[in-house]
Amino acid sequence: MKVLDKNSILFLEKYLNNPSPTGYESEGQKIWMEYIKPYVDNFVTDVYGTAVGVLNPNENYKVVIEGHSDEISWYVNYISDNGLISVIRNGGSDHQIAPSKRVNIHTKKGIIQGVFGWPAIHTRKPGKEEVPKLENIFIDIGAKNKKEVLKMGVHVGCVITYPDEFIVLNKNKFICRAIDNRIGGFMIAQVARLLHENKVKLPFGLYITNSVQEEVGLRGAEMITNTIKPNLAIVTDVCHDTTTPMINKNIEGHTEIGSGPVISYAPAVQNNLREKIIDTAEKNKIPFQRLASSRYTGTDTDAFAYSNGGVPSALISLPLRYMHTTVEMVQKEDVENVIRLIYKTIISIESGENFSYY
Repeated sequence: MKVLDKNSILFLEKYLNNPSPTGYESEGQKIWMEYIKPYVDNFVTDVYGTAVGVLNPNENYKVVIEGHSDEISWYVNYISDNGLISVIRNGGSDHQIAPSKRVNIHTKKGIIQGVFGWPAIHTRKPGKEEVPKLENIFIDIGAKNKKEVLKMGVHVGCVITYPDEFIVLNKNKFICRAIDNRIGGFMIAQVARLLHENKVKLPFGLYITNSVQEEVGLRGAEMITNTIKPNLAIVTDVCHDTTTPMINKNIEGHTEIGSGPVISYAPAVQNNLREKIIDTAEKNKIPFQRLASSRYTGTDTDAFAYSNGGVPSALISLPLRYMHTTVEMVQKEDVENVIRLIYKTIISIESGENFSYY
């Protein structure tokens, strides 16, 4: 089974390159919906922008496969008299990578380009250097004062994204900002494509869900699960490749790109559903890794699991390097194997299948 084709990669590039900051996901969602439109029967959307492609909408038993569509970003928080812009986070944006990065400020007049400035090395005292902090990073858009900034259409509350675009390194490493987690939306879209191309008739309703606002507290999933009221949910997100420098495996565990999907153990992960996924991986010779979480997964799995009186939920993650930077990296073979694992699991589920312990 060929998991990815040329059109898949073109879609991935277009989808990743389009900005989709938390709270402003609509343009990215339109790209996603246009891609999966031939593969679903209809769509469900909500007022905050979550999009769901539905197969077999009249079936009572409902299965969700889910990713999230938003990316971390910044908000304009303050404009100084000399035209420099201070920011606050929109999601988990990393202040340490900001200096010298280019940015796009989204305004009603269009994109205004700027840069995160930083003092030159010559002006800093060795041993007494300031490190980048939320309180001292700033954006310069080339304006001479606050009045000029406002005239350009920039005001408090404008959202700010990085412009870094999709590239491929060494033939099989996908690099971009926002792979966390638009790659999830990409992978569930490929599952929809494969079901269509292989003419699979599912005995239940499948809700291919691309949620918003995960980066600020799983909010999109929290809303849409109460709309769908699923019987089962399989969530996909990213997790850390812990083999790069300065990561403590004693704390973070050992997961790495190139070694396959990562299956999570956590209170929110329903044990019987997880074991079904593991059995599917072993039966189909799909390589996989294991990851233990403590009190919560920190993904939309938590939102689905604890909704509607409890929904059997599981998490299949894609290992990723350099999370929440502009050079997030995943491996093509892992992407293919996550898609394959979700697809094979979905076609093995029976309508009304009971995952209860008792």
